[in-house]
Amino acid sequence: MKERIRRLLVCRVPGIRDRYEAFRLGRGRKRWQALGYLLWLNIQYYLLFRRSLGRPLRFPAYEEKRLYAKAAESSLAFAKSPEELADELAAYDVVCFDVFDTLLFRPFSEPADLFHLVGAQLNYPDFRRLRTQAEETARQEKQAAQGTREVTLEEIWAVMEREAGIPRQTGLEAEWRCEQRCCRANPYMRRVVELLRGRGKPLAAVSDMYLGRARVRALLEQNGFGIFDRYFLSCDHQKSKYDGSLYPVVRGSMGRGLCYAHVGDHPLSDGTQAERHGFHACLYPNVNRLGGRYRPEDMSAITGSIYRGIVNAHLYNGLRRYSREYEYGYVYGGLFAAGYCRFIHDYAGRHGMDKILFLSRDGAVLLEAYRRMYPEEAGKTAYAYWSRLAAAKLTASYFKADYFRRFLFHKAGQGFTLRQAVESMELDGMLPPLCRSLSVEPEEKLTYNLAGEVKEYLTAHWAEVLRQYQPQVEAGRVYYRDLLRGCRKAAAVDIGWAGSGAVTLDYAVNRLWGLDCPITGLLAGTNAAGSPEPDAGEPLLFSGKLASYLYSQQFNRDLWKFHDPGRGHNLYWELLLSAPEPGLKGFYPDGAGKAVCRPKDKAPDGGRIREIHAGILDFVQAFLETERRLGLSIPVSGRDAYAPMISACGDKNKRFWKEQEALMDDMHIG
Repeated sequence: MKERIRRLLVCRVPGIRDRYEAFRLGRGRKRWQALGYLLWLNIQYYLLFRRSLGRPLRFPAYEEKRLYAKAAESSLAFAKSPEELADELAAYDVVCFDVFDTLLFRPFSEPADLFHLVGAQLNYPDFRRLRTQAEETARQEKQAAQGTREVTLEEIWAVMEREAGIPRQTGLEAEWRCEQRCCRANPYMRRVVELLRGRGKPLAAVSDMYLGRARVRALLEQNGFGIFDRYFLSCDHQKSKYDGSLYPVVRGSMGRGLCYAHVGDHPLSDGTQAERHGFHACLYPNVNRLGGRYRPEDMSAITGSIYRGIVNAHLYNGLRRYSREYEYGYVYGGLFAAGYCRFIHDYAGRHGMDKILFLSRDGAVLLEAYRRMYPEEAGKTAYAYWSRLAAAKLTASYFKADYFRRFLFHKAGQGFTLRQAVESMELDGMLPPLCRSLSVEPEEKLTYNLAGEVKEYLTAHWAEVLRQYQPQVEAGRVYYRDLLRGCRKAAAVDIGWAGSGAVTLDYAVNRLWGLDCPITGLLAGTNAAGSPEPDAGEPLLFSGKLASYLYSQQFNRDLWKFHDPGRGHNLYWELLLSAPEPGLKGFYPDGAGKAVCRPKDKAPDGGRIREIHAGILDFVQAFLETERRLGLSIPVSGRDAYAPMISACGDKNKRFWKEQEALMDDMHIG
C-alpha cells in the first residue's frame, strides 16, 4: 500500500518527483514537512491545474536563462577589494572565517557533486544519491541518540557500509582523496588572509563540517592559507553555526572580552546567527548562488557541474572585474574550445594525421588553445592561411557554381555596383569589354538579371578568367608545398558550416597542385536544419571527408534543428573565434619564388577580439588545472559544449545580444 501511494503521489509526475526529492533532502527538514509539501504539489498540479509543475526540473526541452545585460556579469560580485575588506576586519580583535565556499572552493556548482567522483573511484553507480541519503540518515540517528545532528565522516561511512555495502575505510579514504584533489583556494580570500596575518591578527576557521579539525587544517595548509590560530568544526564540538551554538564555543575558547568578526557565505549560519551572538558578520556571497541563475543546467551531471563551478568562481570571487568581451569568451567559448580541441586531438590520433591545419582566421585562438592543451604536438600543428575569398578564385575551375554564387549572386540586390563586383573578382582588365558587350555602365547596380548576364559573359570567356588567376594558383601551391612538406594526410580545422574551407583546400592541395596529401575537414558544426542548404555537406560527412564536433544530421539532431542561422546563431559562434587580423585576400607571387599572403584592407577591432580570446584561453587554463588536480580527463561532448549558448539564445536575451551587435560590426562578422 505504501509503495502504491508513493507511485501515485511521487513517481507519476516527473516534475513533482524532482521537487519533492530536492525538498526532502534539504537541511533540517522534518518528515511531516516533506509530506505536506508533497501534498501541496499534487493539489497544485491536479486541482489548480499548474501543469508547469509537471516538467522535470533538470531536463527542459531547451533551457533558457535570462542573462544579465546591464553590464559585465562580474560587476555583480563582492564589491570590496581584498584590501578594503582586510581594513574593515582589522578593526576587530579576532577574525573568523567560514571554510567551504568562502576560503575554499570546489570545482562544482553543488558541493554534493563531489560524490560523483567518489563513486567513479569506487566504481559504484548512483553513489551521489546514496552518499547524500547516508549523511541524512546519520544525522537523524545522531539526533535521536544524542540530541545533535552534527556527525563525523567516520559516522557517515558507518551508515554507508551498513546500507550500501562499501567497506567503511575504503570509502572514507576515497572520499578524503577526492576532497584533497578538489579543494582549492579562493584567491580573493587568500589575499585577505595574507593581509590580516601580516597585521598580526588572530585568525580562526569556523565551519559546519563533518571532516574534522585535522582534515580541514590539512586542506587549508595545502592550498596556501598557512596555519590558523584555532579551528572550530561542528563535528568536533557537536555544535553548529546553523543553530548558533558554535559561536559561544569560539568566544569561550579565544576570549570572551574580545571583539569578533566573522566572514562567511551563508545568510543564516554566517550572517544572522553570527550577529545574534555578538560577532560582526561580513557576508561574502556564495559564488554559485550568484552565478547560478545565469548558468545552464541542461548538461551532463559532472561536466556541467564542473563548468558551472569554474565559471562562477572565476567571475564572482571578487578579485577582478572583467569586460563583456572577456566574459563572452570565458563563459561561452571556453568549454567549447576545450572540448573542440580534444575532439580534434582524438580524431587526428585515431586517423594518423601528420599535420593539423588551423585555418585562418577562426583557427587562431583554437590553435593557441590546442597548443596549451597538447604542447608536445606543437610541431604537428600549423596556422594555415585560407579563406572563402581566396578559395573561390583558386578553385574556380572546379567549383564554378560556388564561384559565381559568391561573387555575383550573393552581391546582387545588395547595393553593389558592377565595378565593385568585378573588382572583387580581381578581373579589372575584363570590365571594359564586359560593359561594352552588355551595354551597361560600370557603376550600374548589380541586379539578379545583370548578375546572370555577367555570368554568361564570363562563362563564354572562361579561359581568360582562369588565366587571370594562374599567378595566385601558383603562389598558393608554393605556400602549401612548404607547409605540408613530408605530410601524407592532414586535417583542416574550420568552424563550419558547409565545410567549404576544408573541401576546397583538399581539392587545391591534391587535384590542383598535386601535393598528394588528402585533407579531412574537422568542423565545429555543419549546416543546420534551418540553413538554406541543410544537406550541403551531407555527402562529405557520410564519406568521412568531413567530421563535426557539435552536431550534424547524424548526431545531436536536436542541436541540428535548434541551430538557426536566421536568428544569428552562426554569428554568435564566429564572434568567439574571429582573429584580430583582416581576412585573407589571396596568395600572390613575391618575385623571388615565394608566396605572399595578402590580407584584405581593413582590420577588425583587435583589442576587443583579444579580450574574447583572453577569456577563452583563461577558461582553458582553468580547465586544465582542474583536470590536473582531479587527476583525470574531463569529457566534453558537443552537446555540453553547446549548452551555454543554448541557454543564451532565447527571446529573453535580445538585449544581451543587442550589446554584441556593434562588436560583430567591428569584427566584420555577418
